Amino acid sequence: MDLLEYQGKQLLARHGVPVPSGKPATTVDEAVAVAEEIGYPCVVKAQVQIGGRGKLGGIKVAASRAEVEEHAGNILGMDIKGLTVHEVWIEEASDIASEYYASIVFDRSAKSSLVMLSTKGGMDIEAVADEDPDAIAHLHVDPLLGFQDFHGRRLAFDAGVDADVIRPIGDMLAKLYETYLEEEALLIEVNPLIITNDREIKALDAKVTLDGNALYRHPENAELTDPSAEDPQEKMAKERGLTYVKLDGNIGILGNGAGLVMSTLDVVAQAGGAPANFLDAGGGSKAEAITSAVEVILSDSKVTAVLFNIFGGITRCDEVAKGLIEAFATINPTVPFVVRLDGTNDVAGRELLAEADLPNVHTVATMLEAAEKVVELAG
Repeated sequence: MDLLEYQGKQLLARHGVPVPSGKPATTVDEAVAVAEEIGYPCVVKAQVQIGGRGKLGGIKVAASRAEVEEHAGNILGMDIKGLTVHEVWIEEASDIASEYYASIVFDRSAKSSLVMLSTKGGMDIEAVADEDPDAIAHLHVDPLLGFQDFHGRRLAFDAGVDADVIRPIGDMLAKLYETYLEEEALLIEVNPLIITNDREIKALDAKVTLDGNALYRHPENAELTDPSAEDPQEKMAKERGLTYVKLDGNIGILGNGAGLVMSTLDVVAQAGGAPANFLDAGGGSKAEAITSAVEVILSDSKVTAVLFNIFGGITRCDEVAKGLIEAFATINPTVPFVVRLDGTNDVAGRELLAEADLPNVHTVATMLEAAEKVVELAG
């Protein structure tokens, strides 16, 4: 789960990371009220889960009430790379002597956490990696040892930070790692991490990605979801307890078990089709869950055909058939369905579908045949 900038800063502040003071606002009047409280100059920052806001006019410095009104009015409702700005963050202006970059990310290839530090902050880290890879100091942390003081000093020396902030930078990295560990994050990125003229260190930006599978252990973080950035189909699926990921194609996919669904996506793609989603109904799916799954799939207007690929184990194929029959009675779908049932009670499932004689529902025997048929029907 990706957080907005101000949500990430609030999370960091809970662990002692210094951040500029500020408050969010959803209207121009709220923005003005916050600015009057914080004082001038202040910064009006668009809150969307994407980088490059400043270059697109999403970050403005305001020296007066009139400028806050102007900037907040322009930024609220702005489209930034396809995302609409619904909130702004009003923050005290910072004096900046240096801009650094710091991040912690889980490196799956190394199976450990990777800490990075660079004195070239304030710009895309990808560009730094391409142009001057030696400017990025990095270190993998042994999970049994954890992040130690000497790790921070080593990174600071390797990155070439100013001598007088080597220890403060190490302390900051330790706090970032603490946040990363205790909040079960997948990514914490501060760009820029600023050094002020008074030699204070602050996180001027925060990009935080939390492990969505761990949110049940962090109910306070689960409330940080940004509804405006959440896909409507994925939100609907989550509310119904379904595992759903939206894709770019036009063929709806439902299977039971992540492995089977991923295999189905591959076979459909090999047959020349483009899957519209990944939907795992889970093991032991009952008729009600199947009905809900059909509703989620068909809520995507791009779907022109649907493939059910069920291999019955603890999932009974007759229950899947009942769910599809109930869905047709409730929703009355207008797109063709291809259904492949194999495994527990598959014969009973096919018999139920034959008796129901649902319009535009095609039963097939194999996964390859199902993929070819659904691609043909999808047009």
